[in-house]
Amino acid sequence: MPTLETTVDGIKFPNPYVIGSGPPGTNRKVIGKAFDEGWGGVIAKTVSLDASKVINVAPRYGKLSGENKKEVFGWENIELIATTSFEDWLDDFKAIKDAYPDRPLIASIMEEYNHDAWVEIVQRCEETGVDAFELNFSCPHGLPERKMGAAMGEDPEILEEVTGWVMKAATIPVWAKMTPNVGRIEEPTRASLKAGAHGISAINTIRSVIGVDLETLRPMPTVEGYTTPGGYSSVAVRPIALRMVMEIATLIRDEFDGKRSISGIGGIETGGDAAQFILLGADTVQVCTGVMKLGYKMVKPMLDELLAFMEKHGFETLDDFKGKALPYFTTHAELVRMQAESQAQKRAAVAAKAAAKEAAKKKADGITRDDKWDGDDFVKQTEDLVSE
Repeated sequence: MPTLETTVDGIKFPNPYVIGSGPPGTNRKVIGKAFDEGWGGVIAKTVSLDASKVINVAPRYGKLSGENKKEVFGWENIELIATTSFEDWLDDFKAIKDAYPDRPLIASIMEEYNHDAWVEIVQRCEETGVDAFELNFSCPHGLPERKMGAAMGEDPEILEEVTGWVMKAATIPVWAKMTPNVGRIEEPTRASLKAGAHGISAINTIRSVIGVDLETLRPMPTVEGYTTPGGYSSVAVRPIALRMVMEIATLIRDEFDGKRSISGIGGIETGGDAAQFILLGADTVQVCTGVMKLGYKMVKPMLDELLAFMEKHGFETLDDFKGKALPYFTTHAELVRMQAESQAQKRAAVAAKAAAKEAAKKKADGITRDDKWDGDDFVKQTEDLVSE
């Protein structure tokens, strides 16, 4: 019987489904709801030492839907990190760990480019009993003037330095969350791993503008007639997320002996979606927008679907198929070479089959007229007339 239990960086997860940092993990109440419904872990909404500058607006979401408006395949948000004070979050972390001691609770943290601030937030969060950290180097909007989020994650040198600060202060696992808003995802990934991060979370949302209202001529989501670029998520980003997870997994395999973890993120709403990320090298998968669309109960069918996939293919554990699709990526030039070689082999096989068929036909026909005998090949012609 397959099991969804897995251990990642020393943390035991009852299943690989983790609530991604954002509104679904925004306070003690909803985190408890997630655990009660069966989620394998929760990454709380990103915290910082000073929440006083974090002020959200409404509306702050935008949807991209099909013609019937029911199928939502794109989602934009301009939501900031947690507005709750750091002190209150510390109380929440303690209360959650007291209530759910065997469920992984991961603190998402984000600070300015300041050594002491990062050390303080790490040390004080650790005291609450959280199981790991996720470093938010990837929020695509809000607080860039404080060099936070993606403003930091787009610079590999700063990324390596800050990750190094955290690694010296932390005694629990650390995941670095990558921004997709870079030319090559391998560069910030490599910087974080060189500094010692245990794992990578990828991807955060893609910087975007969801659309323009053709009646008002204003960009959306509209706040007092204005907006700001936000983060794009939901099922539409899954192909991009899969590509980046594949590239990160390849980097980890080739440069770090495959000994770092990956938490895959991006448009996951079914067990099949999760299986694709794991096949490309992910250890766990995160869901955020999906919960905002479908609710916390969505985890139940996802658990069943992933188990059904494993039973179908004879997999007993997640490790049995983790990265199984990874070896089947290559260069375009190699695809051309392999296809040409395959086509040449097929043509040779067809020609050989045709020649054999013609030879068999000639043998079956035999010599029916005396004038067809050839003295130069008399013995062979005789053998062809022998019954087998």
